[in-house]
Amino acid sequence: MRLVVLTLCFVITSTAAVSAQSGRLKALVGGTLIDGFGGKPIHNSVIIIEGERIKAVGHQGNLQVPAGAEVISTEGMSVMPGLWDMHVHLMINGHSNYAHWDATYLPLLADVIMPSSAHQLLLAGVTSARDLGAPLEASIQVRDRINRGDIPGPTMYMSGPFLQHKPYPGTEAFRWGISGVADARTKVKKLADAGVDCIKLIDQDEMTMEEVKAIVDEAHQHGLTVVAHAHRPEEIRRGMEAGVDCFEHTGLSSAPEYPDDVMALIKERTAKMNLGPLYWTPTVEGLYNYEYMRDNPEKLDNDCWHFGLPDSIITDIRESIRYPGRMSYFQLTPIRKPTLERKVNQLREAGVVLLIGTDSGIPMKFHCQSTWNELDVWVNEFGFDAMYAIKAATYWPAKAMGVDGDYGTISEGKYADIIAVKGDVLRYISLLQDVDIVVKHGKRHK
Repeated sequence: MRLVVLTLCFVITSTAAVSAQSGRLKALVGGTLIDGFGGKPIHNSVIIIEGERIKAVGHQGNLQVPAGAEVISTEGMSVMPGLWDMHVHLMINGHSNYAHWDATYLPLLADVIMPSSAHQLLLAGVTSARDLGAPLEASIQVRDRINRGDIPGPTMYMSGPFLQHKPYPGTEAFRWGISGVADARTKVKKLADAGVDCIKLIDQDEMTMEEVKAIVDEAHQHGLTVVAHAHRPEEIRRGMEAGVDCFEHTGLSSAPEYPDDVMALIKERTAKMNLGPLYWTPTVEGLYNYEYMRDNPEKLDNDCWHFGLPDSIITDIRESIRYPGRMSYFQLTPIRKPTLERKVNQLREAGVVLLIGTDSGIPMKFHCQSTWNELDVWVNEFGFDAMYAIKAATYWPAKAMGVDGDYGTISEGKYADIIAVKGDVLRYISLLQDVDIVVKHGKRHK
């Protein structure tokens, strides 16, 4: 056995040395590796990156660093897969007045605002994200520019416009109304043909059941998952009946828990193992932290959300959030917040796979801050194990999007999407508010 191990190390070292001469090899050395699978961390880890992908993973006792490789020290750091945020809105960035924002900045989304939001996410350690609601052309354009390397950002998965019964006035560019079964199928097909990565369904309790089923069926025929709002019990009931793949949010209601019949539907679905997991993105951070932000507004002085935005937009956003306590958006939050922990635990106990997502971009919730705050609430407010929360931001999102062969864990053959932060993140999850190293597809961005 010892001979086999030594031979393996020799082969890895020898073949890697050839690649090192071309300058394509990096080695992250010395950190405590949390690989995303949920097992025991690897101390004194060594991760060899060749080009965009991970070549080898081990520790300083069994994996040598190839001669000539660029060595990045991770001594004293927690090393983990790049984070996923499964619910972001690149088209908005913390402004408190949606009507003003939509009327003013729609022409700047593709070239200024969405690229800025994407770059902010990346610098915060988010290397993959799902955008759930924006104009179709801008969504595809920004995603593809990132994929080509033209602009920096996470690997983006775009839904394009919301599908709903009727768009709100002034939002027709990114909210598409549904009128009948044929229209439902036509609009899903249009999105699929344009190249979206998933379908976003909202207000399905205002549609006919036939329309909801048509949307889900047409999406599945095109190999697309359907992500649906779960603000109201009837949205959940209809989504469950139609076969929605992933639900978003934990509800607008101040009811203390989900109704019994809704929980029965959820448990019935999670018991059907042949269908795979039922995914849910609670997005609790925005509501949970509102009162703290209101009472401690100095946190809004953090200028990380300025990155990539012109002064005029920064000023506009700052003016809109000058009086946090006056925002109509959050006035019901004090009576909704106490229900969040119970509802999230109901879902978890029912066997739902929870995903980290934030609704990033809503008022006072910036792309550079939201993701770590969601993890922090799960761990420090709800008492979830840190490893559970990290897996919900790494392994499970990749699985949900069907890309776990390339993303979600630090393992051989996958893209080198890796972050590192000084200290023990399993003990202090809030360390993720200041990520020290960000590598995406083998390229270091921070």
